[in-house]
Amino acid sequence: MSKPSSKMSLDKKHNLTGWIFLTPAALLILLMSFIPMIQAFLLSFKMGKGNDLKPAAPIFANYTRMFTDTVFTQSIKNTFFYLIIQVPIMLVLALILASILNNRQLRFKGLFRTMIFLPCATSLVAYAIIFRTLFANDGLVNLVLVNLGILSTPYSFLTHATSAKIIIIIGLLWRWTGYNMVFYLSGLQNIEYSVYEAAKIDGASPVQTFFKITVPLLKPTILLTAIMSTNGTLQLFDESVNLTDGGPANASITMSHYIYNMSFKYVPTFGYAAAMSFLILILVAILAFIQMKVGDKRD
Repeated sequence: MSKPSSKMSLDKKHNLTGWIFLTPAALLILLMSFIPMIQAFLLSFKMGKGNDLKPAAPIFANYTRMFTDTVFTQSIKNTFFYLIIQVPIMLVLALILASILNNRQLRFKGLFRTMIFLPCATSLVAYAIIFRTLFANDGLVNLVLVNLGILSTPYSFLTHATSAKIIIIIGLLWRWTGYNMVFYLSGLQNIEYSVYEAAKIDGASPVQTFFKITVPLLKPTILLTAIMSTNGTLQLFDESVNLTDGGPANASITMSHYIYNMSFKYVPTFGYAAAMSFLILILVAILAFIQMKVGDKRD
């Protein structure tokens, strides 16, 4: 009868040890994340300039203001444009690159993997300067297009709305495709190579192998990267600020960039900025929930 008592005592010790390690992290998350989130939510019901804040009248004034703010509406359209165009292309490219670089017969795999991943480790300011230089009126892109006869005169990419958005998308693809590729490579290396050999013996083509074996087995990883990429794109800030500065005339501005402007660049309206931030939070939560429901088919 003493053994069960000893076992229960050991289980309690293990549980206690777990809680000892977990409690500091939980307290830090509560202190650094949830409490500021609650304070920001309360702040969204206040109006005023700078620190001169008073309760909003009516109470949802900041939230109703968003629907009449043309710049914020434009920022939502831009953000979803980046999301719909960039995220699918990026994930497909990352998956294809991971499949190619997972080939055992490919030489210099380590070099190729490093080269594709390196943009993710590049300084954001440095790569923004490079892209602005490449797409400048006297930049390399215009030089090549003019010499090939595609353009008669240099084109100002950064001062036209559509081309400015495309440059942001190209920048995002260049920077983050390698990052997602690493997740897929990690997942592919957990798949037994004998599965691919068996498919090859059965006469499956590389395309059939990709869609019938690689994609289904990487489904959890694809779901993870889709959620992370969606979250990151909805909070997109750096590229909008450094590549185009939201221009021309707010044509490429994102939601986070506009929130920053309303908080720190123009006369501060922290209550309105907090309300816009919570809209982003709601959008991220909704899209993540939909992706998890669609992607997770487990019973």
